[in-house]
Amino acid sequence: MSLDSSDVEKIAHLARLAITPEQSAHHASALSNILDLVAQMDGVDTAGVQPMAHPLHMVQRLRPDQPTETDQRAHLQAGAPLTEGGLYLVPKVIE
Repeated sequence: MSLDSSDVEKIAHLARLAITPEQSAHHASALSNILDLVAQMDGVDTAGVQPMAHPLHMVQRLRPDQPTETDQRAHLQAGAPLTEGGLYLVPKVIE
């Protein structure tokens, strides 16, 4: 797909970008190259390709899910004006 300077000026107007006519010609060429690449990639047959979650076959090393700190809820909620069942009570702000 080929873009011309008027297309780039419309896009720049929609994006609220100020570009000069010289920049408009340069951007038209660059955007046309990008759209050509997208069209080329769209033409590739991917029917037998299984989707991947990540391009590398790596496994994330995770630490064991064990608590590392003691329960300090009562201590941290001691300064709160209102608590109930381990939760902070706040005034209703949305009706």
